[in-house]
Amino acid sequence: MKTRAFGRTGRRVSEIGFGAWGIGGAQWGGADEAESMATLHAALDHGIDFFDTADVYGDGLSERLIARLRRERTEPFFVATKAGRRLNPHVADGYNEGNLTAFVDRSLTNLAVERLDLVQLHCPPTAVYRRPETFAALDRLVAAGKVAAYGVSVETIDEAMAAIELPHVASVQIIFNIFRQRPAETFLGEAARRGVAVIARVPLASGLLTGRLSRETPFPADDHRAFNREGAMFDRGETFSGVDYEIGLAAVERLRPLVPAGATLAQFALAWILSFDAVSTVIPGARRPGQVAENVGATRIAALDAATREQVRRVYDDSIRPLVHHLW
Repeated sequence: MKTRAFGRTGRRVSEIGFGAWGIGGAQWGGADEAESMATLHAALDHGIDFFDTADVYGDGLSERLIARLRRERTEPFFVATKAGRRLNPHVADGYNEGNLTAFVDRSLTNLAVERLDLVQLHCPPTAVYRRPETFAALDRLVAAGKVAAYGVSVETIDEAMAAIELPHVASVQIIFNIFRQRPAETFLGEAARRGVAVIARVPLASGLLTGRLSRETPFPADDHRAFNREGAMFDRGETFSGVDYEIGLAAVERLRPLVPAGATLAQFALAWILSFDAVSTVIPGARRPGQVAENVGATRIAALDAATREQVRRVYDDSIRPLVHHLW
């Protein structure tokens, strides 16, 4: 497994990480704990050492499973968690020192550690970026030794650009994939210039870019791909990257001929993201060990040539850009 610098933190992490939303079960149609643990072990077996979770994934179950992984293995690994979405209502005023400290303390307990490697504000309201007291509170959590570094998970480019203006933001997590290419225009270059790590999330557009979904694919009622296509529960961009499902399926068919022999569409999609040096790690989810093995296989694809990248851009420009580019 190749590693990349994680911004200016001095840490290096596996370029393929592990997105741990799915193993929490909630909003993905449930999860089997034994299979989740087997999948986490497979991640370490394949050289993954970056795990991204959140305190709300399965109401803390995802964090607790990662704590169990640490007890069962000896390899060191990096855990990025998130805080803020426990707020109800989810408003900017809730991102205060008292709440943030409580969220961090809960994650410390769930993860069974004395210090969090990274805590990220979990897609906070845009107004939070204009609240210096929020980031001063995070600075105090760092000074207290509860947090090694902090970052933000964002919904929009405007939020990402605001985040990297803040002096102690170590990382930005953002949706970046073949169907969400806007971050490549300005943000990635600016993040690299400022030494801010970039975590690419939703890299497979909620499964669309695996090439295994179809019009007939059933989704359980409690799977966000069934109930959040129009943003009924949270930002619509989190589900299929905000792309209309039918249009996304058609675009996938245009991408298939670009996939190298012996590779899968999912591996090609991950390799496309990794072709951008500013990306520190990409965090596809996995709920079965075989999915981990497939994700890691992306690192074996040869660097994409200019002609292939141009064809990917053309698919985006023709089919996807008008739907999503201006929104996020």
